[in-house]
Amino acid sequence: MERGFTYFDTAYTYHGFKSEEATKEALVKRHSRDEFTLATKLPPRMLKSVEDQDKIFNEQLEDCGVEFFDYYLLHNIGMSAYQQACKYDTFGFALKKKEEGKVENLGISFHDTPELLDEILTAHPELDFIQLQINYIDWENPGIQSRRCYEVARKHNKPIVVMEPCKGGNLALVPEKAEGLMKAYNPETSIASWAIRFAASQEGVMMVLSGMSTMEQVLDNTHIWQISNP
Repeated sequence: MERGFTYFDTAYTYHGFKSEEATKEALVKRHSRDEFTLATKLPPRMLKSVEDQDKIFNEQLEDCGVEFFDYYLLHNIGMSAYQQACKYDTFGFALKKKEEGKVENLGISFHDTPELLDEILTAHPELDFIQLQINYIDWENPGIQSRRCYEVARKHNKPIVVMEPCKGGNLALVPEKAEGLMKAYNPETSIASWAIRFAASQEGVMMVLSGMSTMEQVLDNTHIWQISNP
């Protein structure tokens, strides 16, 4: 936050269902509400009834220690999760929370085909943004189809939040030949920064999320943008 980063992403299921509580302790209790934006996610796959939605949402508000979420997503949407969300009208539920002022921006995190994404965004124009897995290895990966999903989001004029820019850390440790090319071009820039800057350079991307597990990684990731945006 001292370096100007104010968007924090969590979810109901992360870290054994403890991530939202950790967010409250580390972020919410230490800073005023207007100093940060908070994103969390509702898992449609866990729903067994319509009532579960309110139960989980209220639990999330309490666990995070907030009265509203800046960004609220239906989590890990693929075909089965989408069918579950349709069964319980989870899109309608989330939109109601937005109308009540408990959600500022409504979106989905998506893991499936561009065809399904197009179907969802056509059926649900009320979505404010889309979270996609985008990185240079998965750009043409037939199993992920980052580029094609990105193009669908652009077709529907949805701002994009990027997840997995470093593919779980894999793009921070690249093959020796690739590392040599990167270091030859710019020896001062970290290997991970190439992946993050690739994701951030795509038109329509509003946010790039980076999972970090050490202070060194936090300092490197924030340093990237201090260089890019002095």
